[in-house]
Amino acid sequence: MTPSPSPARREAVILFSGGLDSILAARTLLDQGIGLHALHFDYPFMTKEVPAPDDAGKRSRAELAAVRLGIPFRKALLGEDYLDIVRRPVHGRGKGMNPCIDCRILSFRLARAFMEEIGASFIVTGEVVGQRPMSQRDDAIRTIDRHSGCGGLVLRPLSAKLLPPTLPETEGWVDREKLHAIYGRSRREQMRLAEEWKIGEYPGSGGGCLLTDRTFSVKVRDLVENDPGFRLFDVHLLKFGRHFRVGPVKAVVAKSEEENRRLEAFCRGKAAVCVSRSHPGPSVVLLGGDPGERMGVLSRILTRYSSAARPGPFEVLEISPGGERTVTVPEDRDFSEVSRGLLC
Repeated sequence: MTPSPSPARREAVILFSGGLDSILAARTLLDQGIGLHALHFDYPFMTKEVPAPDDAGKRSRAELAAVRLGIPFRKALLGEDYLDIVRRPVHGRGKGMNPCIDCRILSFRLARAFMEEIGASFIVTGEVVGQRPMSQRDDAIRTIDRHSGCGGLVLRPLSAKLLPPTLPETEGWVDREKLHAIYGRSRREQMRLAEEWKIGEYPGSGGGCLLTDRTFSVKVRDLVENDPGFRLFDVHLLKFGRHFRVGPVKAVVAKSEEENRRLEAFCRGKAAVCVSRSHPGPSVVLLGGDPGERMGVLSRILTRYSSAARPGPFEVLEISPGGERTVTVPEDRDFSEVSRGLLC
């Protein structure tokens, strides 16, 4: 690997989640005079990020943490390339549907492209050896660096002394003696550093990836198996309501009045939503199957989840990308198949 010509100050791209580990990694290198550029990935399966409370919701916690550190911040949205690795991960999955190694490889490839775009010299992460069971083992780290094309370019300041020296260390851009040797899932050393450096506010240690959640993974597995050509719309639809698979029909059933409205707004112009007009009941999205099969599932869902005091038939407004129409749905109390089809 040939190093680039020596600039007055070395620049690096840091994969920046805004969590404590990435904040500490950034602070470690800022103290050595490295210029950092924060790259924050927005993954389709991440839990919704809570806005920073002291910033009136204008910026995310990650962006505000970067601002406080004085480093430029770029947010990157992951799309179809990311969905491909969820469909067909080369390096397997964790206990849920999480393709952590493939996900990390993609992240590093994108980070390297950003590094080359801005003329930076290496990549930084807040990873800690042994902290994550799938992607932060020694062998996994080597696999990720090799397959991403970033071998020798990725500096992990919090565990650097436990790993072979990287290019920024061997070239003298970074003083290895001022890096750390943190290992494992305990966060005592990180909390000690945070106190020493007076870092008073930082989010918890949860990864936030829904693909590691075993309950949510049931819905993802169903999507991968029954609709392998799924798109981002289908991914975000997984975050709404109850999900059923009844033969070829997939049904998404809102759980509350508030969720009715959110589901209707989300699907506007993208998919048909059935809104109960004659009875208090859930809004329902039906995908797959033929019209008769969808109507059969809808009648059983409305019988099961609408007001029991008012029997059907049900008057339903179907709002689709092609317009609106009112349909009458018969009552059907044989909803055992629907009950068995509950995914989550």
